[in-house]
Amino acid sequence: MDLKILQDIPPWEWPRGIGNEFLMVLRNPQAAAADRLLAAQFAGDLVVLDNFLAHTLLAIVSNAAEPEKLRAKAAISLGPVLEQAELDEFDDPDAVPISESTFRKIAQTLRKVYLDATVPKLVRRRILEAAVRSPEAWHAEAILTAYASDDPDWKLTAVFCMRYVRGFERQILEALESADPRIHYEAVCAAGECELDAAWPHLAALVKSADTGKDLLLAAIQAVSSVRPAETGELLADLADSGDKDIAEAAAEAMSMAEGPWRDEFEDEFDDEDDEFGSGRRETIH
Repeated sequence: MDLKILQDIPPWEWPRGIGNEFLMVLRNPQAAAADRLLAAQFAGDLVVLDNFLAHTLLAIVSNAAEPEKLRAKAAISLGPVLEQAELDEFDDPDAVPISESTFRKIAQTLRKVYLDATVPKLVRRRILEAAVRSPEAWHAEAILTAYASDDPDWKLTAVFCMRYVRGFERQILEALESADPRIHYEAVCAAGECELDAAWPHLAALVKSADTGKDLLLAAIQAVSSVRPAETGELLADLADSGDKDIAEAAAEAMSMAEGPWRDEFEDEFDDEDDEFGSGRRETIH
């Protein structure tokens, strides 16, 4: 099967048993490198991931003979299931697609491989970015070390990880002033996830500025709705009428989820107006 066609198909519409296809490709070192990368990427989706795929991904991460990019892709693909396990804590056996013992094995192995300084940088970065989805005591020190690095890639990884591990408010505020657009973007996301009130002036300025790039603007829209929900409506009102569908949807969703006396009026008006963007925009109102 040509795995590339799955890129245009939602995971819940993938063919039944596709996980076995991923498994065969991942376990075949003679398979095309591009196919193995795609299989590693797809295997991390919670729709297909199971104990067999998780252990296969983990074996690739641990294997120094495997290509660096494949090891890195396998590592980051384990992030979603770690996050799901952290949220559910295995209270509902059907909510997490792997067993608790597999979860512990993943966490232990990722730490072991990360601490091996001979492992390529990209692999170690992706391991940390995956592992923090289920925070452990060693993560804070690893993030601090990465952030203190002169290597902008490590600093980027550190700021990304600050979304998941608390206690880095000062570093997030500092990263908001970074000249590196990648680090700046991650700092905006982290500020929103951490509901960092001190970041409000910076976030609000991004939302108001006509010079803010689209991706950064979308991140800032989401962030302001988390930091100061009560002030979100007035700030985002104009963007909800944007001619850009993505921006309008993001602003409308943020406003609908926030607080304030304007909320009911906005939702009533929104429900009554003709939906120029189709049903997708209405579905963002909860």
